Amino acid sequence: MVDDAHAPEGGELHRAIGGRMLIVFIVGDILGAGIYGLVGKLSGQVGGMVWLPLAIGFAIAALTGASYAELVGKYPRAAGAALYTHRAFGRPFITFLVAFAVMMSGVASASAAAVLFGGKYLQELVAAPEMIAAFGFLAAITLVNFIGISESIKVNFVLTLVEVLGLVVVMTLGVIGLIRGNGEPARAFVLDAPDGAFLGVLGATALGFYALIGFEDSVNLAEECEEPSRTFPIALFTGIAITGVIYVIVSFVAVALVDPKVFASSSGPLLEVVKAAGVSFPPWLFAVIALLAIGNTALINMMMASRLMYGMANENIVPKVFARVHARRRTPWVAIVFTVAISGILIASGTAEDLAKTTVLLLLVVFAVVNVCVLVMRRRPVPHPHFRTPTWAPVIGLATTLLLASPLTPGRPLRVYAIAGILVGVGAVLWGINRLLTGRRVTELDPEKLVK
Repeated sequence: MVDDAHAPEGGELHRAIGGRMLIVFIVGDILGAGIYGLVGKLSGQVGGMVWLPLAIGFAIAALTGASYAELVGKYPRAAGAALYTHRAFGRPFITFLVAFAVMMSGVASASAAAVLFGGKYLQELVAAPEMIAAFGFLAAITLVNFIGISESIKVNFVLTLVEVLGLVVVMTLGVIGLIRGNGEPARAFVLDAPDGAFLGVLGATALGFYALIGFEDSVNLAEECEEPSRTFPIALFTGIAITGVIYVIVSFVAVALVDPKVFASSSGPLLEVVKAAGVSFPPWLFAVIALLAIGNTALINMMMASRLMYGMANENIVPKVFARVHARRRTPWVAIVFTVAISGILIASGTAEDLAKTTVLLLLVVFAVVNVCVLVMRRRPVPHPHFRTPTWAPVIGLATTLLLASPLTPGRPLRVYAIAGILVGVGAVLWGINRLLTGRRVTELDPEKLVK
């Protein structure tokens, strides 16, 4: 007999993704705008020890990753946090809010990337007003998203290779520069925290988390993984570890070559590293690589957000109009327009740093819920073998994600909480409008259909 975790009504997707392919996806999904555009801001909170909050952030991410790994092993379906919330609590509205928070985190992340796009990397190529550049960038991403999912995935694959190449360039040039005697490696061990060591590292870890998110998206591939109960945990931890090592090396050579104050004030921090390495590499070429990497972050998130909105409409939990599909392109054009409109408002009203912090705040709350879910679901065993994380991991994961999300964390202004609250509040309003329009109360919800 096959349990319901393995045999949905509509049949299973083709399990064609092996462990290596999954590792590549996880690494590619984590890399992006955070390391290219905002890593320098950490220097303003911890001085030269930028690598420390990143390392701590990856440790915290691994704790929540362990919860995801256990839940994927138990329920290898393509729905992620929404599925786990629904199975743990069985409350459609709570499930919806979690799914909507994930969606809005994607919109906020893409908006942050759009603002970063108009920064120093673009200015290296052409003098353009940052706001005009941001909206032009959003329009380009929207066009790719509208053209079609297969085309978007192909573009995403190419951009992932480019962003990996860019970080390899930074590490290589950085090491060569240090070998030649450029820079001051000792700077990487100087903790300069205006708020004090603990609060400085805490605040930098919270902001740095923007560069670490993405691993959670891999759970949506669980249904297409070969032996997910076995391969997913290995791939997830390997992907997080690989990315963590890359980030620590990049941040170390960065502050060793570039004065932390310069690093902190730059909207193109890795470009500063390329210039300071003393190696002949065209800055304009690296600027192009960085812009493509930032573009990949936005594309991934806007694809996810629009499809999730479409899935919610198909499940009749938001107005059905969001499920409309373009007759020729077969893409959810109303959902795309909605997410782009929200993104446009965010771009016009927030800085890249605030939008990144909003993204992190929303996902930290989701991660906290996932850590609770794994503990709740311990009381509901499944008949097949799966990865089981030590109980202390989700407990510590819950405590650390709540700490990072709390007002105790310095550097997160109240307006970030307001933005996050408004974004989730939009979902609650849409839920209420849909109930008025349909005249029915949502008592059943299939979270798996939200992502299909």
